[in-house]
Amino acid sequence: MMPKGLPDIKLSVRQTFGIESEMVVPAFSERTEYVPDIDPAYQFDRETTLAILAGFAFNRRVMVQGYHGTGKSTHIEQVAARLNWPCIRVNLDSHISRIDLVGRDAIVLRDGKQVTEFKEGILPWALQTPTAIVFDEYDAGRPDVMFVIQRVLEADGKFTLLDQNRVVRAHPCFRMFSTTNTVGLGDTTGLYHGTQQINQGQMDRWSIVTTLNYLPHGDEVKIVLAKMPSFDDEKGRKLIAQMVSVADLTRAGFMAGDISTVMSPRTVITWAQNIEIFGNPGFAFRVTFLNKCDEIERAVIAEYYQRCMGEELPESSTHMDVT
Repeated sequence: MMPKGLPDIKLSVRQTFGIESEMVVPAFSERTEYVPDIDPAYQFDRETTLAILAGFAFNRRVMVQGYHGTGKSTHIEQVAARLNWPCIRVNLDSHISRIDLVGRDAIVLRDGKQVTEFKEGILPWALQTPTAIVFDEYDAGRPDVMFVIQRVLEADGKFTLLDQNRVVRAHPCFRMFSTTNTVGLGDTTGLYHGTQQINQGQMDRWSIVTTLNYLPHGDEVKIVLAKMPSFDDEKGRKLIAQMVSVADLTRAGFMAGDISTVMSPRTVITWAQNIEIFGNPGFAFRVTFLNKCDEIERAVIAEYYQRCMGEELPESSTHMDVT
């Protein structure tokens, strides 16, 4: 069930997010099915969090830019989760069309008869509710889809349903966010095939653009340990630090164009979970990450492993003894 009214409480940014700021943000006192689940171990980046909070508090259109695996969408969701703000994500891949966003005529049964009825798409539905809509992979959207979104990018943007001769007005608590690998200039690095240039008129409508980079090494170690408390002893902390160092090297290699696959913090957590299952860091690394990589890049990634873990990555391991 979606709340109909306005936010009914205010939260301190310092108390809620652990960030030094005097900002107070509106929030809902009750959760709904559209509110993301809270991850208590989540680490908030100060600048990105303040940018997202400004979007919620002041109805700003916020774009979060950064390399994949930095947790851009999750960051928006975790802010929304603590505000009890309904939040939905739409991935602008090549399968999302204008009809998906706007809506279409559908045949439905009314009193035993088939009638044609207009079914609203995700955008007009969200626009009329206190919902934060997040457009993932924004720079990969098709041109016809992007022009639909452009109509509602203004803070008081209205949306015209031409098929219905109806103007949809935005709910006061409707919010828009986007995540993007590039910053609207297209793929200048060769890392993100399929991304498009975003026209300047549309970029100007995003009132806040923030960049989220990979977490500092120590912060990521804390996150993995919070998720995997069984590693929280001297031996385990050393192992997790080594694993995060491997992830750091994959990110540096990805940014340099040496490899095409990168380890996210989620990958490191999965690696730790698989170590618990198999009892062997090398085998767990192979099934968690290495086997997903291009075969010609595996030697480079095996070198990353050797440098950080202090041992060669076995060619093939089925060692299952739990250590």
